[in-house]
Amino acid sequence: MKICFNQATTMKNSTLESDLELCEKQGYDFIEIRLDKLNDYLTRNTLTDLKAFFDTHHIKPYAFNALEFISFRDEKGFDEIMAGLRFVCDAGQTIGCHKVVIVPTFDVGPRTVGEIEAETVRAINIMADYAEKYGMKLAFEFVGYPNCSVNTFGQAYRIVEKVNRKNVGIVLDCFHFHSMGSRLEDLKRAKAEKIFIFHIDDSEDLPVGAARDHNRLFPGDGAIDLDAILRILKEIGYGEMASVELFRPEYWDWDDEKNIRISFEKTAKVIGRHFN
Repeated sequence: MKICFNQATTMKNSTLESDLELCEKQGYDFIEIRLDKLNDYLTRNTLTDLKAFFDTHHIKPYAFNALEFISFRDEKGFDEIMAGLRFVCDAGQTIGCHKVVIVPTFDVGPRTVGEIEAETVRAINIMADYAEKYGMKLAFEFVGYPNCSVNTFGQAYRIVEKVNRKNVGIVLDCFHFHSMGSRLEDLKRAKAEKIFIFHIDDSEDLPVGAARDHNRLFPGDGAIDLDAILRILKEIGYGEMASVELFRPEYWDWDDEKNIRISFEKTAKVIGRHFN
């Protein structure tokens, strides 16, 4: 299993340039590029410059992160989502990055489960039609907060199954899986090829629905049964990558090199119990 770095882990002070250099030094295989960090990078550099870096270094781009709140948008709002998708498709063609994370909307009001699923399927299908022309895959990420319209693995996977397209899959984030009590039984029924991205992280021990991003911890330092998740991933045949994604402000205040090094070491230790 390859190790990937998600830029949320060093979000406060880092740049795309510095994250790339430090991740290359540490030995990461992939990076998930945050769109805000990419836009900042492009004020000083070009996509051609970024391609040249990837062409001459071990680390490679794995996904763009993220196009957020894709469902229940008015016409103007959805046009903004599609503009973002056009941008990542064009950028992906240049730098060789062919996945983008997409996130459902929060606080949608008293919608039924059926209404949420129908609207989310509709929005994803429109995006998938466009993305398909560019070889771009959409990785749908549920968020384990009570007010997110799609907040469990089972619900998100059901939506992905209803969309039923080769370029649409799911993001399995251990924190979000744990925080709203997603079921290991649902993960056991998943197909490995539909897990497009695997986010590895840990969490403080809080009641279901109480944890937020700032409660994340390094893999192995918290209450999530990561071994159970990794065992199931191995059983169903998934072993492509694990991307460490931590939004903890305490870690943001550290020296970025220390943060990136410890993130790699903790991740390698946890996944090494189950994968090479």
